[in-house]
Amino acid sequence: MRDILPALIAAIPIGLLYGALAAGKGLSVVETALMSALVFAGGAQFAAVELWHPPPPLLVLAFSTLLINARHVLMGASLARKTANYSGVQRLIAFFFLADEIWALSERRAAAAPLTFAYALGMSSIFWLNWVATSTLGAFAGSLIGDPRRLGADFAFTALFIGLIAGFWKGRSTAITIAASAVAAASAYRVLGPPWHVGLGALAGIAAAYAAGDAEAGP
Repeated sequence: MRDILPALIAAIPIGLLYGALAAGKGLSVVETALMSALVFAGGAQFAAVELWHPPPPLLVLAFSTLLINARHVLMGASLARKTANYSGVQRLIAFFFLADEIWALSERRAAAAPLTFAYALGMSSIFWLNWVATSTLGAFAGSLIGDPRRLGADFAFTALFIGLIAGFWKGRSTAITIAASAVAAASAYRVLGPPWHVGLGALAGIAAAYAAGDAEAGP
């Protein structure tokens, strides 16, 4: 709980923003709460709300969610060995709660100590509860908040990830990876629009990290 606290605080305005946007698109408080509880993927939920209109474009929503959440395959693969001591049920529970913040803090923990199921559950369950509660509150009070963007609350999502990236800084290779991913994602967003920028930014970052690793290893 101590380790997840900064991300927990940063996620509050993000949850409120999502709830307000969902309510503005016509989702009820119950529907908003259920989406947060069952999907638990902020980026995919924001994309779904952005694309939402009656009747819902189900195929577009499904494809966008799949593309944005494809990064979970990479995050899960990186944690596979670190969760090898989990039982099958424990793994299902742990990976259900997997989010970018949970992954980043799990990797940081695994670098210093064994990543136990108790640690992972204690960290992720409180983060999940916080997301469900704040998004539900945002949906309930959406009409009172108005447009959250005018308060700058939409930048909280970006600020949170800047903080997570800073925690993994390892010098030149990190800078190259971040720069390649940022340029590719920003370019794709401008040219193709969402959700393509997520996948293309990730692929560019992976390629740059691989190339930087080879360059540092030398011949």
